[in-house]
Amino acid sequence: MKRVVICFFVIISCFACTRKISKKENAEKPSLFTNIAGGKAFGTTYSVTFIDSVKRNYKKSYDSLVNVINQSMSTYQEETDITRINNGDTTVQIDSHFKKVFLASKEVYKNTNGVYDPTIGVIVNAWGFGPEGEIESLDSLKIEKLLETVGLDKVQLKEKKILKEHKETRIDFNAIAKGYAVDVFYDFLESKGHQNYLVEIGGEIRTKGRNTFKKNDWTVGIEDPNFDGSISYSKIITLSNEAMATSGSYRKFKVDENGKRYAHIIDTKTGYPSKTNVLSVSVIADNCMLADAYATTFKSMGIEKVKRMLATHSELKVYFIYEDANKELKKLALNGFPE
Repeated sequence: MKRVVICFFVIISCFACTRKISKKENAEKPSLFTNIAGGKAFGTTYSVTFIDSVKRNYKKSYDSLVNVINQSMSTYQEETDITRINNGDTTVQIDSHFKKVFLASKEVYKNTNGVYDPTIGVIVNAWGFGPEGEIESLDSLKIEKLLETVGLDKVQLKEKKILKEHKETRIDFNAIAKGYAVDVFYDFLESKGHQNYLVEIGGEIRTKGRNTFKKNDWTVGIEDPNFDGSISYSKIITLSNEAMATSGSYRKFKVDENGKRYAHIIDTKTGYPSKTNVLSVSVIADNCMLADAYATTFKSMGIEKVKRMLATHSELKVYFIYEDANKELKKLALNGFPE
């Protein structure tokens, strides 16, 4: 869960930002522009595409939203709300962004029986996947001690303050905050009255309406799990009024003396990096915050446990890429994920 996990890249099917439909092409339709803006955010990049009758530039607003969310929840910056809380400052009054993410985290924590747990950050750091560096000579006794501070059930929200049962408990929203930021961008465009747009931050996306230039839903690609660092796409789908996030173990992992790969996602029950045959999980949901959290969690849970959970969560569509016993690449779509 180091900073932002970039697990796939979005393929946006649109023309250049200044491309205009002429009256000769369709005299009955008004002129339309595809407005595209991008920048840096949360250790990765963002891209926003929307179609409108005039050219508009919201980049300053996007960057302002990034700064506000960072000030609330970035564990990579000093004096942010979450850093101060993690360091024991009991005077911090959280903002609406922190509250929304905290309450959503409680929901996912409950639905996954604690597999998703943003208080696992102290162990993420210990393994060298977090912002504060790994612990030397990490052994089972040290991990057991660290686990005493883990558990979102040990953290409560009272009015505007976060209360921790254990002072060493550290909160890390990096598995959900990027998806939440996508939703914030989405809501901003909604407030401006736009009807057709796509927001992408580090590969996590949310769409509304259609790509009216292509007369189709928004087209996105799911990246193949290539360990050599190359980028390719063997699955392309369309989305409309949905969000999608992907989590994978093929870019950030450790290898032990036996050649076994350890994912960057920490098992909240054992305190050890996940051992799994799952290489990538994509989740489609109504909003990107939940898609992001569940994508990370489902990679750690494994396929069979996810299947059982999805029996009562029809709102989530899931796509697995995994290795079978013969190390052959397999794919599995669940709950109506687009084939």
